[in-house]
Amino acid sequence: MNLCFINIILCPLLCDNMLYELAEEAKREVSKYSDDYEIFLDSSELLQLDSQKTDLNFAKEEINLGIGVRVIKDGKVGFAFTSDMGEIAKTCENAYLNSKLNSADENFSFAEVEKLPKINGTFDKKFRDLDLDELTDSLKSILNCIEDNGCQTTSGGFSAAEGEVLIVNSNGVEAYDKSTGFALGVSINALKDGDLATAYDSTSSCLYDLDGIKLAEDLCDLAKSSLGGQHIETADKDVILDYHAVTGLLSTFMSGFSSENVQRGRSRLVGKIGEKIVTEGLSIFDDGTYDGGLNSGVTDDEGTASRRTTLVQDGVLKGYLYDIYNANKDGVKSTSNGFRGSYAGTPSVSGSNIIFDFKEHALESEINDAFLVTDVLGAHTANPITGDFSVEASNSFLIEKGDKKPIKKAMISGNIYDLLGDSVAVGDEVKQRGSFIVPKLLLHDVRVVGN
Repeated sequence: MNLCFINIILCPLLCDNMLYELAEEAKREVSKYSDDYEIFLDSSELLQLDSQKTDLNFAKEEINLGIGVRVIKDGKVGFAFTSDMGEIAKTCENAYLNSKLNSADENFSFAEVEKLPKINGTFDKKFRDLDLDELTDSLKSILNCIEDNGCQTTSGGFSAAEGEVLIVNSNGVEAYDKSTGFALGVSINALKDGDLATAYDSTSSCLYDLDGIKLAEDLCDLAKSSLGGQHIETADKDVILDYHAVTGLLSTFMSGFSSENVQRGRSRLVGKIGEKIVTEGLSIFDDGTYDGGLNSGVTDDEGTASRRTTLVQDGVLKGYLYDIYNANKDGVKSTSNGFRGSYAGTPSVSGSNIIFDFKEHALESEINDAFLVTDVLGAHTANPITGDFSVEASNSFLIEKGDKKPIKKAMISGNIYDLLGDSVAVGDEVKQRGSFIVPKLLLHDVRVVGN
């Protein structure tokens, strides 16, 4: 239920009592129509800065508050939402009226009361002392650092947010959580003798601990080292995926673990519980309780207590991700993976913090023949059912006998399921990028298509 992530949409910290007062009002109103209900209150405060080149051209401070109400009446589910707290009564009535338009479905139900976990590292009180002036000074120092390192900023952004969520339902659930999130992203150019190279990087954290200067220095090093790119011959090669590249391809892979996709036959993992699906040296977990995780929280967005779920153990598929609805269809318990974009939407199956835990690690310094890819473009075009992909390699390098040569343009293609069957972590450092907590990754026999 924690709301801090790279594309931050987080919540304004109102007085805790105010959310509970609004929830009590909604309970009184919705009880007029149904004894089976769920109330989702979502409050957010956001500070955001954007720049074009070195000019700060956009700044805003935004406060939002909204409520979403679901009811189950005669087996039919209805939903309505509003950002006008004077319309709570009408919203509850609309949820009931909307239920009459739907068909009865026995698989809808709401979360039960459970003991909630304690999560550390997802809230930073420093947010209360921040203002746009401080964020402006921080972003300016980062942009100046980029210029001092001989590169040009094309765009940048810095955002900070604080939020709280309260979930109340007719089963007695009262789940409250608050979190903070901070994010920085910069896109730059490097130019030398008419040759242009671009680079982008971002970082985010629940805590106000972003090192923007290091990000700027590392990004400039990447852009400048990408200058003078050579052509590469088409061949099957070992490929090292940096953190952004890993997460780009793994999004396709993880869609196969959605119970909804499995039930609809849209997953390669249908019927494969107990079978080996990736290398034996890899275990995969979904962990909504992970300390400091960008998607950690005491519950998911249905009020189900967060937990650690084993999806793959030593290469063998152990289970899928479930929200309450899809869990009821399979006669199992929710894995606490019912998430929504905001109060204006209903829950659906999604991962929280996806951890890739490898037993084997290779040292990048000892890899003498490989193709290094910093990021990929076009990962959304991959086939979510088969796992086939063909993407453009961004800021890529050919590693030969210890030498690292920039490559002007190339594509990589293959099947992410098959490639993970013989994959190894590169180094032992893991980073969180979006939902994924991953190391760099070494894949064998990937098709590298040169131009």
